[in-house]
Amino acid sequence: MSRTELDLGIDWAAAEGWNPGLHDADAFHAADPQGYFVGLLDDEPIGMIAAVRYGEGFGFIGFYIVRPDWRGRGHGLALWRAGMQSLSGRLVGLDGVVAQQANYQRSGFELAYNNIRHQGAAMAAGSPDPQIVPISQIPVEQVVRYDAALFPDDRRSFLTAWLSLPGSIGLALIQGERLAGYGAIRPCRQGFKVGPLLADDAGVAERLLRALLAAVPSGALVQFDTPAINAKAIALARSLGMSPVFETARMYTGAAPPLPLERLFGVTSFELG
Repeated sequence: MSRTELDLGIDWAAAEGWNPGLHDADAFHAADPQGYFVGLLDDEPIGMIAAVRYGEGFGFIGFYIVRPDWRGRGHGLALWRAGMQSLSGRLVGLDGVVAQQANYQRSGFELAYNNIRHQGAAMAAGSPDPQIVPISQIPVEQVVRYDAALFPDDRRSFLTAWLSLPGSIGLALIQGERLAGYGAIRPCRQGFKVGPLLADDAGVAERLLRALLAAVPSGALVQFDTPAINAKAIALARSLGMSPVFETARMYTGAAPPLPLERLFGVTSFELG
């Protein structure tokens, strides 16, 4: 897919109810410009799939869409095969709807855990937290190092673009001179989404999440995607009045990467991991 065609894919995702960010395509393209495939029928785009490569050994499948009027004819399977072929030799992850879990298992994927989308409202700003600063004030290398412990491979290109998207607000919590966590919130077709939210512990995560929710208009709709395997992340969402509205199955083609999931409070994106 060209960069322009990726905008069409974002529109398809919106039509599916995925509520993409207003500027997600810029960061998605930066992650892997060759990682998106469009299905053409007589030069007409009818479907797409993302097969994004991270570093030397990881890939992520997402954005798997066939236009409703062309479903059930084998076009999706052709896209799937093309995407998976492009990731041959890598560990591959995906966030699939739970109802399709059995189909992904037949393609060699194994369930690691579920992710739960919580939805609620932004809150009025309270007293400023003196340890929370705009992430733009933190050296990029420091943010990349912190993130690397919580993602299966190098996503520097994506992360740099993601944290500088128009309208996105990134915050970091500093304890002494050490980065103890960071998070971002961005405008979407409907309201806002938090992601990622990474923190040393639940206390840091709560402080960051409260600051992010207070950084957008009070009362605005906010979505927050939490790994079900992290009970403290679920409890945090519920404590702030958020309710579950959607669920995905995080699956891999092999053993799940050994990540400290107790520090992963908010998923960056169901489309790219």
